[in-house]
Amino acid sequence: MTLPDAPLSPAGTDRTFQVDLRGLVDLLSHHLYSSPRVYLRELLQNAVDALTARHRLEPTAPEDAFGIRLYADGSVVRVEDDGVGLTEADVHTFLATIGRSSKRAERIAEQRGDFIGQFGIGLLSCFLVADEIHVLSRSAATPDAPAVEWRGRGDGSYTVRTLPASARSRPGTTVTLTPRADAGEWTRPAQVHTLARHFGSLLRHPVTFDDGTGGPGAPVNPEPAPWARTYPTPGARSRALAAYGDEVFEFTPLDTIELDLPAVGLKGIACVLPEAVPAGRRHGHRVHVKGMLLSEQAEEILPEWAFFVRCVVDAESLRPTASRESLYEDDTLAAVRDALADRLRAWIARAAASDPDLLVRFLQAHHLAVKSLAVHDDEILRMLLPWLPFETTDGHCTLDEFARTHRTVLVTSSVEEFRQVAAIASAAGLGVVNGGYTYDRALVHRLPEIRPAVSVADLDPATLTAHLDPVDRETELAAAAYLARARDALAVFDCDVALRTFQPASAPALLVDSREARHERTRSQLAREQEGGLWGDILGALRQEAPRAQLILNQLNPLVRTAVAIDEPELARTSAEALYGQAALLSRRPLRPAESSLINRSFLDLLAHALRKDS
Repeated sequence: MTLPDAPLSPAGTDRTFQVDLRGLVDLLSHHLYSSPRVYLRELLQNAVDALTARHRLEPTAPEDAFGIRLYADGSVVRVEDDGVGLTEADVHTFLATIGRSSKRAERIAEQRGDFIGQFGIGLLSCFLVADEIHVLSRSAATPDAPAVEWRGRGDGSYTVRTLPASARSRPGTTVTLTPRADAGEWTRPAQVHTLARHFGSLLRHPVTFDDGTGGPGAPVNPEPAPWARTYPTPGARSRALAAYGDEVFEFTPLDTIELDLPAVGLKGIACVLPEAVPAGRRHGHRVHVKGMLLSEQAEEILPEWAFFVRCVVDAESLRPTASRESLYEDDTLAAVRDALADRLRAWIARAAASDPDLLVRFLQAHHLAVKSLAVHDDEILRMLLPWLPFETTDGHCTLDEFARTHRTVLVTSSVEEFRQVAAIASAAGLGVVNGGYTYDRALVHRLPEIRPAVSVADLDPATLTAHLDPVDRETELAAAAYLARARDALAVFDCDVALRTFQPASAPALLVDSREARHERTRSQLAREQEGGLWGDILGALRQEAPRAQLILNQLNPLVRTAVAIDEPELARTSAEALYGQAALLSRRPLRPAESSLINRSFLDLLAHALRKDS
């Protein structure tokens, strides 16, 4: 918008804005609408609203008595409807005033929810593909009124004239566009037909398309929405809904969930994805409002945890934004989101109660989504926690299966901690669950709510070491010198060394450490780098309490028995470093640079020692 050039006026003088229509069209094309293709949606929307108003005037008329006809032959695009039409006064009021909508007329204002459009700027979208808009209309509300012609141009000018009734034989409106040369991508006949199918396939009024070749008009929406049709059997209905989901989303649903919220006039289906999706990735959903496609990427219709489905719905009472390409976030949308979430929970409950095969297939693909829901939903927790798979020392199994053999369940805080201890804990008869994956630790701790006879505790390094058998005193004394050299070699890693016996005997060493302990030692390292001051004193105190890692050597392992008998100090030191490096690698945690260097150095030193011995 631009202000008019005018001399200064006394304070308080009212003025009106002037509108630069070309600038406004540029604003629409680059900031409001996602693509020029929306021009056809806006024309269809205006036609549908006109038909709705016509049915209010003639409520006894059959539903299919009035329709919409599209025509595109490459030189023009035309949309004709049998709607309520416009008088000359209506044209001056609604077509020549930007921001005014005929749906706001006083006589229908209270029923504005019956109309798709609410912003009165849809016609301007036609300037995205054409420089001139031609409207020919005749009013059904005022049958004796003449036909009226309006021509609007992209420079902001327009003309209006009345025509004889013969110019349009029946009430309704025809909008004709002459596309610009650069708009051919959106106005070719095949593209217009495709766009009409895309936006209007679920419209309740008959819509036909004519490409100018002389053939009969092709129906754009030949059938009602699949959930609105009747079927001979429930099985036929399920197959038809699944086929529609496959057509729309290009995947065969694991199952389809019918959605029906009468309070807001919402109907549709949710298609359960047959494969897992990355955590946190949300799919967009197809949302129609009164049959008109609003958005293909409406994430806001479902809660974040419901990323295992894609929905296509048609609603009466959801409110579109100004661009009519997404939903307005209000109390109605929030209530719809909650209600649809309840429908998904109910489907999970039915599968758990009556279709265990479907439930197993669903959980195999979407256990992460269900876990995220179960953390905060007590009903889903009670229903599905026994079914959910977890990584345990008994392999991948459900908590129900695991609890049958382990009355005390230990859970790790990280994946790397589980990998450090899994083999040894299993050999020691301990039941450990990997709690390092998203939601797993919190869910395992809630197991006693479902199975009161089972206790759950976090795995503590002391718990594991307590299950490792000590060596006899004679063996420990014989290994004392080696253990002292090993502790000295690994002091740089804040690592203690101990000798125990444990299964499996093939494991030479176990590195017991935790992420929290490493964080504490990192802070202690900062303290060592301080030169004094209050911060240094604080971190110094933390350093004194920093927990140490522990390298536990397995006396049952032949390599360890050979190593602890080494008398040569340097070779003993190198072997201890090699055992530490091997245990660190088996833990599968990220190696620090110093640890990578130690592994390389100890390997080369052992290789050099072996070569010297052979020579």
